[in-house]
Amino acid sequence: MKLKVQCGYCSKLAKLTTGEEIYPHRKDLYSKFFWKCEPCGAYVGTHSESQYHLPLGRLANKNLRELKSQAHKVFDPIWKSGNKTRSEAYSWLASQLNINIKFCHIGLASESQCKRIIKICNNS
Repeated sequence: MKLKVQCGYCSKLAKLTTGEEIYPHRKDLYSKFFWKCEPCGAYVGTHSESQYHLPLGRLANKNLRELKSQAHKVFDPIWKSGNKTRSEAYSWLASQLNINIKFCHIGLASESQCKRIIKICNNS
């Protein structure tokens, strides 16, 4: 099976590459795989246990990557504190976002969803 990953920004097909190209300054990431859109530069990491290099979410440009990072900074303490399991925290977040739990993951979030996640978590 050859996976085809399409960029949500420019609709071009992404290419599979390594961390050496994405993060040339991070030798610890050289062996990791990423999907990268050459025309617009958006990229996403892959599931390390997947032989098909399944993407960890949607391809993200610089702004979306920053928003995802901010969303994780406010969301992750909710489940890492031990008060909720990770699954319980995502279930809570799905209900706050009014979306199905199977679509509730920061890796899948758009810029507007990340902004909502940040606001929801900061107000909880």
